[in-house]
Amino acid sequence: MLRFAGGLHIVAGRVVVEAEVDLGIIARRLRKDIYDLYGYNAVVHVLSASGIRKNTRYVVRVAADGEALARQTGLLDLRGRPVRGLPAQVVGGSVGDAEAAWRGAFLAHGSLTEPGRSSALEVSCPGPEAALALVGAARRLGVSAKAREVRGSDRVVVRDGEAIGALLTRMGAQDTRLTWEERRMRREVRATANRLANFDDANLRRSARAAVAAAARVERALDILGDGVPDHLAAAGKLRVEHRQASLEELGRLADPPMTKDAVAGRIRRLLSMADRKAKQEGLPDTESAVTPDLLDDA
Repeated sequence: MLRFAGGLHIVAGRVVVEAEVDLGIIARRLRKDIYDLYGYNAVVHVLSASGIRKNTRYVVRVAADGEALARQTGLLDLRGRPVRGLPAQVVGGSVGDAEAAWRGAFLAHGSLTEPGRSSALEVSCPGPEAALALVGAARRLGVSAKAREVRGSDRVVVRDGEAIGALLTRMGAQDTRLTWEERRMRREVRATANRLANFDDANLRRSARAAVAAAARVERALDILGDGVPDHLAAAGKLRVEHRQASLEELGRLADPPMTKDAVAGRIRRLLSMADRKAKQEGLPDTESAVTPDLLDDA
């Protein structure tokens, strides 16, 4: 957190460690961690929103023991020179160290955008060395991250939705992951619904016309055959007429007893064939005569 949110300053010849964060809870956590881990007292200063500063900021400062803290946290090397990347013990550390590095970096300067086409988990870095170290830490966690420079600022970005979720869990932000995943799922459902709604209109019209035509032919077949239609064919025909938009599979489930879609289709074909033969023998309009242009235009 000190590496990604902070900086080293020389004040009156002494090294002062500062870290600026955007939430009071993060500032208080950092102050507590500094005391619990190193025994140094930190002071939190509140910078109220004003002018170019849109939001309230919180500065955690260690002045009296700044140099000692900087050395112990790896901000300064053994010779007192600033370390530009992450400390060697973190870079070459365990998986737990990699998780902690990401957790601190994200709390310090991270952001998570809403799920969508441009969703991303992003961390602003103090320099390219820190960015590359963070990319390496992500790799040890099985997550693909990329370092890039945007308007002179070094950043590390994770864009894949599954990788973002996995990294949030690794950082211990499980509640955030669940919320993010829920929004992501809702967005995907909406996108799927939109794709279905925008499905090729010509195909939808053809399907609707085919259903209307089939129902009209069956109605005509039942009229032609009258009482002479076999019961099992009549039952299939009535299902087609009563449920014009249903698929053959759905008609099969509605039948009593249920039957396969192939059985339904076969019975309807035999019904139409029987009716057309009788119509030809008696000189009546066949089942195709029921399918008029006006009927299809209204479909």
